Amino acid sequence: MALKKVRVSEAVGMVLGHDMTKIVPGEYKGPAFKKGHIICQEDIPHLLNIGKDHIYLLELGDDQVHENDAAQRIAWLVGGANTYLTAPAEGRVSILAQYDGLLKVNRDAVTRINSVEYTVLSTLHGNRLLKAGEVLAGVKVVPLIVDAETIRKVGKIAGEYQDIVSIKPLQPMKTAVITTGNEVFYGRIQDKFGPVLAEKIKTYKATFSGLSFQPDDKEKITQNIFDCIRAGAEVIVVTGGMSVDPDDVTPDAIRATGAEIITYGTPVLPGAMFMLAYLNNVAIFGLPACGMFSKITVFDLVFPRILAGEKLSKQDFAEMGYGGLCMNCKECVYPCCPFGK
Repeated sequence: MALKKVRVSEAVGMVLGHDMTKIVPGEYKGPAFKKGHIICQEDIPHLLNIGKDHIYLLELGDDQVHENDAAQRIAWLVGGANTYLTAPAEGRVSILAQYDGLLKVNRDAVTRINSVEYTVLSTLHGNRLLKAGEVLAGVKVVPLIVDAETIRKVGKIAGEYQDIVSIKPLQPMKTAVITTGNEVFYGRIQDKFGPVLAEKIKTYKATFSGLSFQPDDKEKITQNIFDCIRAGAEVIVVTGGMSVDPDDVTPDAIRATGAEIITYGTPVLPGAMFMLAYLNNVAIFGLPACGMFSKITVFDLVFPRILAGEKLSKQDFAEMGYGGLCMNCKECVYPCCPFGK
C-alpha cells in the first residue's frame, strides 16, 4: 500500500480513500467525510476545522483490502439467519436483527475469529431477546488496510459453523398454567401466582391457554396435565409444591405422567427448585414460588428458548450456573445485566 499525502488546499477534485472522523466532545463523534467523497472548494474550511491540513490518497497493492470492504466481507461471513448488515461507517459494519426473536451466538466461533490478527468481532450475549432493528454485533479491522489473507482466514473458520450470530423468532405456543396447593384450591387464600404468570406469558408473545387449580394431590395434578395436553397445550407450567416438604407433590405428579425429566434443580438463583420435563413434544415446567415474588427468575432464561424451538438438555442447565445469580437490584434492568450471561 502506498499513501500519497496532499495538502487540503490542493485536494479539490480528489477522491477520499477513507472516512474522516469529526469529534465534538460530549456532542458528536462520526464521519465528517466518507470514503469516495469528492473534495470540493466548500469542504476546505470544514477539513481545516477538524484538524486536517492534508488528506491521504490510498493506492492499494495487490491482495490488499480497505477496512470498509474488509469489515463488510467479514460481516457477511458471520451474519446468520434473520440478520442484516449496515453499510460501512468509519470502518465498522453492524449486524442487526431482522425480526424480533432470540439471539444465538456461537461463542467458540467468535473467539476463534477474534484470534485472527487485526480482526474485531464484538457481540451481545446470546440467549437474550432482541427487537427487529437492534444491533447484535459489530465488525471491523484494526488497520486502514489489511491483507486479503486475513479475510481468507476468517472465511475458513466461518466455514466450519452454521450461523455464528443469528435470530430465532419465537413461536406463540399455547401455554397452560396449573396452580397447585390446598390453600388456594379450597379458597383459604387468593391466588396471586396465576395472574402474574399469565401476564408474563403474554409478554413473551406466547398464547395463554388457561389457568386451572388443583389441591396437593399427585393423581389430580397428573390428570390435569393430561387434560391440558388433550386441549392442545404445547407448554404446561405447574406452579407451587416444588420444595422437598413431604406434602409438596408436584415433582412426583410430573414424573407420573411418564415424561422425560431433564432436570429437577438448577444452578440459578432464584429458581433452584425448577423442573423441566418433556412428554413427547410438550414441555412441562415445575415452577417454584420464586416465580411469584421475583421479577426475573430461571423461567425467564428457559421459556424464551422453548418458544424459539430449542429442546434443552441437562448440560444447558449446568451452563446456567455461570451468571445464574440474580443480584436483586432495587431497579431491575434485565436483560441489560449479568443475570443469565
